[in-house]
Amino acid sequence: MPTLLIFDCDGTLIDSERLYNLAWADALTHYGLAWSVDECARRFNGRPWPDACAIVAAALGRPLPDDFQDSIFAASDRWFEREGLQPIAGVADALARLPQAKCVASSGLYEHVRDNLALTGLLDFFGVERIFTASMVSRGKPAPDVFLHAAEVMGAAPQECIVIEDSVPGVMAGRAAGMRVLGYGGNPQDRAALFDAGAEVFDDMRRLPDLVGA
Repeated sequence: MPTLLIFDCDGTLIDSERLYNLAWADALTHYGLAWSVDECARRFNGRPWPDACAIVAAALGRPLPDDFQDSIFAASDRWFEREGLQPIAGVADALARLPQAKCVASSGLYEHVRDNLALTGLLDFFGVERIFTASMVSRGKPAPDVFLHAAEVMGAAPQECIVIEDSVPGVMAGRAAGMRVLGYGGNPQDRAALFDAGAEVFDDMRRLPDLVGA
């Protein structure tokens, strides 16, 4: 049985990826980029904030304005308020059944991950000290750094860890860290890509305790 379960946040614990991509598509129109929600998902899912900004700057061919971060976060807040932020179906029950140590390793900003976990009632499963983000390491996903950092702080060897992810960069990061990776394919369109990246794909969080041997 593994000793540590490392969860991504957006799209794995919290049903937020679609809302973030709606926000990206909405905000980017003001900068002259007419990217669809699907295009935003393809470009940004699993990427740390600096990488996402670099992608936009390259597409625009110019540096981003000083208020760019504020505009994206304001758009996110509007979509979260409009549609509500919810945990992934079945994840709370699954977390309650998992006896292993658990932590979060996300490409998101620490404050956003912490606050969104609190809003969805999931923070108590982890605690603020078991949230690790890309800002704590040199390289974000698909590099393995955030997973290796989480494992080191939590006192687990990579081979004792299981990563639960929903994005291709996250799966690649987990595999590069030498960890077993479960790919949550809540969206049927994502499952083939997760499998091709090296994940063991599943589509129902209620199955997670059985998959990790709880």
